[in-house]
Amino acid sequence: MRDVKTLSDQVRQTAYDIHVYHGHGHLEKVYENALAHRLGKAGLDVKQQHPIQVFDEDGTLIGDYLADLFIEGVLIIELKTARTLAPEHEAQILGYLKSARVEHGPLINFGSYKFEIRQFAWSEKRPQGTERAQRILGFLVSAFSVFFAVK
Repeated sequence: MRDVKTLSDQVRQTAYDIHVYHGHGHLEKVYENALAHRLGKAGLDVKQQHPIQVFDEDGTLIGDYLADLFIEGVLIIELKTARTLAPEHEAQILGYLKSARVEHGPLINFGSYKFEIRQFAWSEKRPQGTERAQRILGFLVSAFSVFFAVK
């Protein structure tokens, strides 16, 4: 198994190459199959539509879902073919990471003419106040982006 950063870099580059070759406009399943095919060809352990169980705090099974791709047992990949990524897509990948107790997962959108990928990380060991600090940092980054985009 490779380290998560190297693995994430490989997934990002492969997804970008697929976006360049196929463009946007296909169904999500086409991109899922292409990414699974290319990553598998590169020697990675790739599971498509991998079942993940969701448990309540007392350990009761309350549901399950299928992860688009599960790579090397450490990376959940959520794919979209939307005009743009939305907050509900981000909430979905974070929920999947938490349920599966997997720390890392990219959210990749093939539906836009512009390639979109966002990397997410989740951990149970977050210190108090981290969420608020992340929201403030997100606001500052957004404000910074808007300031330079207006020029």
